[in-house]
Amino acid sequence: MKLSSYAKKIGISYNSAWRMWKRGQIPGYQLPTGTVIIDPPELRSVPVHAVAVYARVSSSENKDNLERQAERLVTWCNAQGWSVSKVVKECGSGINDQRPKFLALLADPKIGQIVVEHKDRASRFGMAYIQTLLAMQGRKLVIVNTADTADDDLMGDFISIIPSFCARLYGRRRAKRKTEQVLAALQQNGPAREQEAPKSLA
Repeated sequence: MKLSSYAKKIGISYNSAWRMWKRGQIPGYQLPTGTVIIDPPELRSVPVHAVAVYARVSSSENKDNLERQAERLVTWCNAQGWSVSKVVKECGSGINDQRPKFLALLADPKIGQIVVEHKDRASRFGMAYIQTLLAMQGRKLVIVNTADTADDDLMGDFISIIPSFCARLYGRRRAKRKTEQVLAALQQNGPAREQEAPKSLA
């Protein structure tokens, strides 16, 4: 099968398919005439994964930056010859591990590449875990810019750590007090029940 036919079959441009072949993502060979031939048996075993971009800001006050961030990511992907199938935009702290839109991307096996502008757009912590788990599935988290992000956004995430940790600490103390109350009640009621038991049998 010619590369042009392959590109038409999977719904991408010829230039995109050419770049994929040059990067070794599509198995095939080139004739002396310059025509690229894709081997059909190998073609069937090569998965074609979708590309999604993920843009995130810490708060809703930065929605304008959120839109610009998403536009930059789409432009970058197009320059790579990648067809973007999904654009996901979310407001939330980078330390929050319960962002529903990002979790949905991670759980979607059809998304082969998740593209983010900076690594902390995906998460402030645990990036190695995310990348390792995606790699085990044959997927990838693509980081466009490895430079550090702006200080104000980092400060916003840092400030959000304080109430989060305080809430967890308060929850642990409350749980500990509740456990102590239950144990105390059991210790008080236990002997009383044992003493009452013979009276009920008499």
